[in-house]
Amino acid sequence: MTVSAAQMSDQDVLSRIAEGKLIENVEQMSPAYLEGMIRILTVSADTELISAPAYFNAGKHAPTLNAFGSATAIIQDELGHAHIAYRLMRDLGVDTESLIYEREPLRFKYPYAFDVPLETWVELVVANAFYDRAGFTLLGDVFASTTFGPWKRALVKVDKEETFHLRHGENWMRKIAQSAEGRDELQRAVDWMFLLTVEWFGLPDNLKRHSEQLGFGFKGKSNDELRQEWMSTAVPLVHGLGLSVPAHRDADRNTYSIDCPFPAAFDAQSKRWLLDEGIISWDEVLLRWKQRGPMNERYVENLQRGKRELERQLADA
Repeated sequence: MTVSAAQMSDQDVLSRIAEGKLIENVEQMSPAYLEGMIRILTVSADTELISAPAYFNAGKHAPTLNAFGSATAIIQDELGHAHIAYRLMRDLGVDTESLIYEREPLRFKYPYAFDVPLETWVELVVANAFYDRAGFTLLGDVFASTTFGPWKRALVKVDKEETFHLRHGENWMRKIAQSAEGRDELQRAVDWMFLLTVEWFGLPDNLKRHSEQLGFGFKGKSNDELRQEWMSTAVPLVHGLGLSVPAHRDADRNTYSIDCPFPAAFDAQSKRWLLDEGIISWDEVLLRWKQRGPMNERYVENLQRGKRELERQLADA
């Protein structure tokens, strides 16, 4: 992965930001700003990209043709969002063709939750309500706070589409929850997907490794603040449907607390949290994330295979 040379010093960048000016191109970045921006854009782009095969895997089980159309529209949006982030990285000098089509699956950077297969329509709509809500929370913060002008402008479109995705999940969850059988199916999905989304926001603030995200204004809120923001709407949604999650609101502090061992070990094959084993360390969580989950190789292969097949066809022509 090659990038353009950034010429400014960190102080030059911070001074420009202090004047209320956005960073518009690589010539206005310091090496640290450029490296940090590429890091956060990579996570965003990879997350949007890998959601396409993940959502398609479950979208095939849509109950109606119209429902399948909605799922397909969401997948199309996600690919568009990935294209925006990769395009911005290309403008910063990144070889995105190599990044997308030649990277090893383990080197993709997206939330671990997508490595656990979505296999039913119920799991897809819970993913829309949980995962897309997480995306909306994160990108909404970036949109409001980022100092990188091209990304701020591009996120106007992304923000609106992520809102549609999470509303799609909410509306379908309400529809499914109207029957006892539906509530049971939703509860089974919520049981494993809720804590995976709580993990989505990364390490706790006291363990955070890349301080430049806040220092350079890549985003405005910390991991824990964003986690709280997500729970402030996700938990009431679930409770309002007569479902349960291991979290409650502490009225005195106006924050949400987890009511089970967390972080905890997770069995991806059975989609089950091993809560009886108690709390584990975040180092153990990081190891699980780095080792990826059962769908990592399959999803990346799905995305990379088309380019290889096209190249073979062109070579044979």
